[in-house]
Amino acid sequence: MNPTPRPIRAIQALPDQLISQIAAGEVVERPSAVVKELLENALDAGATQITVRLEQGGVKRIAITDNGRGIPVEQMPLALARHATSKIASLTDLENVASLGFRGEALASIASVAQLTLTTRTADAAHAWELSGTPGATATPSSGAPGTTIDVQDLYFNTPARRKFLKTEQTEYGHCAEVVRRIALSRPDVAFSLTHNGKTIDHWNVSEVAKRSAHILGDEFAGARLPLDESAGPLRLHGFVGLPTASKARADAQYFYVNGRFVRDKLLTHAVRAAYQDVLHGDRYPSYVLALDLDPALVDVNVHPSKIEVRFRDSRAVHQFVFHAVSRAVAQTSATAFGTTPAPVPAQSGMQATTASTPMPTPWMRDAQQSTFNAQFNAPAFHPSRPVGVAQSTAQYGAFFANAADPAPVAAPLPAHDFPLGFALAQLHGVFVLAQNASGLVLVDMHAAHERILYEQLKDALDENAMYVQPLLIPVTFYADAVEVGTVEENQETLSALGFDIAVMSPTTLALRAIPALLKNADAQSLARDVLRDVREFGGSRVLLERRNELLGTLACHTAVRANRTLTVPEMNALLRQMEATERADQCNHGRPTWVQLALNDLDKLFLRGQ
Repeated sequence: MNPTPRPIRAIQALPDQLISQIAAGEVVERPSAVVKELLENALDAGATQITVRLEQGGVKRIAITDNGRGIPVEQMPLALARHATSKIASLTDLENVASLGFRGEALASIASVAQLTLTTRTADAAHAWELSGTPGATATPSSGAPGTTIDVQDLYFNTPARRKFLKTEQTEYGHCAEVVRRIALSRPDVAFSLTHNGKTIDHWNVSEVAKRSAHILGDEFAGARLPLDESAGPLRLHGFVGLPTASKARADAQYFYVNGRFVRDKLLTHAVRAAYQDVLHGDRYPSYVLALDLDPALVDVNVHPSKIEVRFRDSRAVHQFVFHAVSRAVAQTSATAFGTTPAPVPAQSGMQATTASTPMPTPWMRDAQQSTFNAQFNAPAFHPSRPVGVAQSTAQYGAFFANAADPAPVAAPLPAHDFPLGFALAQLHGVFVLAQNASGLVLVDMHAAHERILYEQLKDALDENAMYVQPLLIPVTFYADAVEVGTVEENQETLSALGFDIAVMSPTTLALRAIPALLKNADAQSLARDVLRDVREFGGSRVLLERRNELLGTLACHTAVRANRTLTVPEMNALLRQMEATERADQCNHGRPTWVQLALNDLDKLFLRGQ
């Protein structure tokens, strides 16, 4: 069906009001966009205290008051005019934008779709001045402290079609509150207050970024975050990244700022996500608050009217810098990295994880602490079937957990204070290892811990092109379909790099002749089928590049010690020692904790000791 032809009209200039309403379609998408623009203006004005008042999710009213510099009365009409701004004056300024706002569109766009009132006062003015957003209005004397208040009422009152697209009051309020949180996170040196329908919802005093992020992201993030501060040339990345145990099912705890501006940038998101690939294999999302500082000339913020997207002059360099900086932070999650336990004990147990104020035993402890620590391991541990001594030298550790590339155990005993995870006492239900250290009791998920150790060993071996191979005394033959046979024939180089020697014996038979030495205790046939499946699905070169970590994680899971496997005390201690020496050993390959600490004072509270 052909549309009805429209009458031909002469080209003509659009009225300013219509132009502003068209621009408002990009700038003022919903009430939260108004909140964002007004908050950015307040910060650009040097405000140190900002109050946000909302009614009916911001649709009825948005009033934002700041204690910034204010606007001189003679400049008030210009403040509401289109493309009028004090922040840039030339192309050079545009290419070196240091302020949050700069386009000169926000107030004019808002005034075109809502009832706007501007009240402002400079420090040297005798009183405040008030100006309505109605075209042709003039400023009149008013009352008010130095600073600016912008009152926006009845959003989209004159564009009912746009108003129909708004969601419920609670949904729109949620978007507004999130904008306030984002901006409050970026400026802990500014006090913010948020009220909705006359009720104070949140208030953030001036504080440090650590305290502000804990307030906004919650105690779970505060108890499982790693500080980060790295620089390279003109780039500096600082803030906090969450441990994998603080990951979430949704990407709603990810805050990235570029020169103080909250952005959603695919390049930056990909860089952070890639840095977590070793510890988050699945649909979990990391939590983080990160700020990237760089020369404004190296980033273009004039990509979209909402200013939430950016474009870097050297995107590859920025991606690599962010990726490596976050990778290094996340990698340092071994048992000895920070001197604290990484995994919080569930609150319902009545216990809390050890904090930074309760240091784990380290080689540089004071002599008195070392003596106490050593004395705790002189008594034998009781076991129903056999008494064992837990103060053992590493010479007694078997080769079960040893790196197959160098299986010889260490002969010389090491001092006990070098072992933050302590010494093994027993196994619990064939799943957990119980160990004692200076702080109290350590519980280890033996499968998860061993899986991480094997995974890191496989990854290092592949990176160093040193994947040692274990030839099978008797090759394992198994049935294969035509696709699997073709996969073997076409990807011998990839399979060899992964440590597998698979030969085609017939159109329906494959023979597995060697596997990676690190995986010698696994089911060889299952390993081979998993490798062939991934190589077939993603292609040999892509498996080694994009899917490598997922594949190595699968192989490590196959080989890791299983539940109900009885371990000897030397084997359990060997596992603890390798955990201490392995990067990212605090989490398994899926982001779950591998061990938790139960402090002695928490155990005392559990049994009401001393009360």
